[in-house]
Amino acid sequence: MSDEKATLDQVYPAQPQFDLEDDEAQSLRTDVPFPVDPDAPEEQQFTFRAVFVGCALGAVISASNVYLGLKTGWTFGASLFGSIFGFAILKPLSKALPERFGGGYFGPKENVCCQSAATAAGSLGLLFTSGFPAAYQLGLLGDDPVSDFGRLITFTLCCAYVGIFFTMPLRRLYILKLKLTFPSAVAAAFTIRSLHVGRNAAANARKKTLALILSFLISILWRITSEYAPGILWDWHWGWWFYRAGWKWIIAAENWGWIWEWTPAFMGVGLLVPINSSISFVGGSALGWAIIGPALVATNLAFGSPGSKTGEFPEYINYANMVLDDPVNAPSPKYWMIWPGCAILLCASMAEIAANGSAVVRSLATTFVPLVQTVRAVVSGQQREPMGGDDEKEDPFHDPVPADQQVPWWMWTGGLAAGMALTMIVMKVQFGQNAGVTLLALLFSFLFSLVGAECTGRVSVTPVTTLGNFAQLVFGGISKGTGLAPAANQLNNGLTGMITLAASEQVADMLGDLKTTHLLGAAPRVQLYAQCCGALVSIFLSAGMYIVFVKAYPCINSLTETTCAFPAPDVGAWRAVAVAVSAPALPIPRSSGIAALALGAAAVLSTAAKYTLVRAGSPRRNWFPNWNAVGIALILGPLCTYPVAMLCGSVAARVWRARWPVGAAVYCYAVAAGMIAGEGLGGIANAVLQIAGVSGAVKGTSVGCPLDVYCG
Repeated sequence: MSDEKATLDQVYPAQPQFDLEDDEAQSLRTDVPFPVDPDAPEEQQFTFRAVFVGCALGAVISASNVYLGLKTGWTFGASLFGSIFGFAILKPLSKALPERFGGGYFGPKENVCCQSAATAAGSLGLLFTSGFPAAYQLGLLGDDPVSDFGRLITFTLCCAYVGIFFTMPLRRLYILKLKLTFPSAVAAAFTIRSLHVGRNAAANARKKTLALILSFLISILWRITSEYAPGILWDWHWGWWFYRAGWKWIIAAENWGWIWEWTPAFMGVGLLVPINSSISFVGGSALGWAIIGPALVATNLAFGSPGSKTGEFPEYINYANMVLDDPVNAPSPKYWMIWPGCAILLCASMAEIAANGSAVVRSLATTFVPLVQTVRAVVSGQQREPMGGDDEKEDPFHDPVPADQQVPWWMWTGGLAAGMALTMIVMKVQFGQNAGVTLLALLFSFLFSLVGAECTGRVSVTPVTTLGNFAQLVFGGISKGTGLAPAANQLNNGLTGMITLAASEQVADMLGDLKTTHLLGAAPRVQLYAQCCGALVSIFLSAGMYIVFVKAYPCINSLTETTCAFPAPDVGAWRAVAVAVSAPALPIPRSSGIAALALGAAAVLSTAAKYTLVRAGSPRRNWFPNWNAVGIALILGPLCTYPVAMLCGSVAARVWRARWPVGAAVYCYAVAAGMIAGEGLGGIANAVLQIAGVSGAVKGTSVGCPLDVYCG
């Protein structure tokens, strides 16, 4: 991507005007640091109060993410939630308390520290909504998570810190050179600035806080209430309704996942991402689940299973099952689509990186300059001169951050080496995996993290589960080549896939925080410290919440029940891939492989055309599809509720910003953050109600649900 601001503005046309009553705010850009407030006092960035409050807020998001991951296969970051709620808590305390008891000036840079701790504390939930439940379903671990708690914690500990230290050498590439937008991170940066800086900062802070609290509470209440009438208040199965009224063929809409869902979380995401991304997301759903999927079934290349056990409604078909007796010759459409979806994601992301190939090489080379200089100095017996003067002019990605606020090379390389060593030891001692295979898995994790960073930087969606599935395919083949027994292969490829998943998620989250840090002029080193503290909270809390949900809903870890309140789409995909790659033959249907090659090539050619045939800054670059969003849609479905809800949120945001720009600048991101966090916390409340025996599954109604079976 070009360095010019015009290119960013045209690629991401949905970026709002922030705080339009502030003339300076209208000129702020998303690629260079904001102007420093000359009247702001010197502030201490890394403080106990910021880390403590950030970790507490991240704990809320962590619990929310376990629910959302089991329910929908998606999780969300805590940056906006931590930014606004952190301000709402710490700003009054900073004025009310004496300095020695936690009072004193609270500024935007300390707010970033609070947000970073919240982001890290809210991560890692996907491990417990994909790989671990799949392992229990396959009988690869102990009797239950409680008996395996020690192993769960040590494995999560390894995953938490390797990804964090992976991130540091990528900062120069994605933030200083490619200047990726990271929409959620930019939203957090503008939000934090508006809370602290400007003529109307205090008034804006009150408005944003009130908007976040109201949207947060309404979303919680809506999620809890809707559980008692899900067919009326949550999912509108309109295809089923018309089918029961006599319009028989319309059941195809229900079968292929075209259902409307009143999900605050995904409508909130739509408020954050550019409309081009949402259109591509829905377009990918249409390609996969209105064109390719029906064509596969019509030509007997993929097969569904009866949706009605009694056979009373033969037209009602389940195309989303992942229980595969013969994945090559009789795949479900969902399984068939995994491989084209993976190919699109990998090819599109790698094409973007290749289009900036020289920048990638220079960025990595510049990152290792201090290390190379130190080694040369040691070898020659001379003292290395610090970077500065002419060195700065030669630096192709000049870093505006002072050297004492950056992360020194020895810190991130040392942390990365320690994390990798710990991971190899844990995998060998507790899971019996060869240390060489673990090391190779860590290297693959770094490569896949580049893909995750591309997706997050461009569309605020990180397909980490898909990247984990692809890693399963790679390491399942390696394990099979060594003659490993199928059960051991399934466990090993699942664990290596989770390493890739966690590393990709951590890299994406931390790069987002570093984007916010860059814009607000905060210290990257402080964010590393805050992330390390927050990750420690996430390790224990994510595992604990997983145990709570399994206690409330045993079907999460079991294959013995036909229905479950948590569809856990990632778990089914993870289990299917684990089984398939341990089979004797390549588990990819021939037609799926051909489609994967064709769509992957289309993604590469489209990306190449965007960079070579269309000049930088041209609005015609917006005509090219967002291939990452297309790939995610193919893997997600047939479940089109989230793309449609996200598009509705993006359209609403576009209209809001066009008609009422001042109101959108003040309220839009606060409302989005509250909606996302509120739905997840409402799900936690529903789990507690389930344990108490008074949930919607017990006391609710099935009116409006297919087959008159409760669908909450």
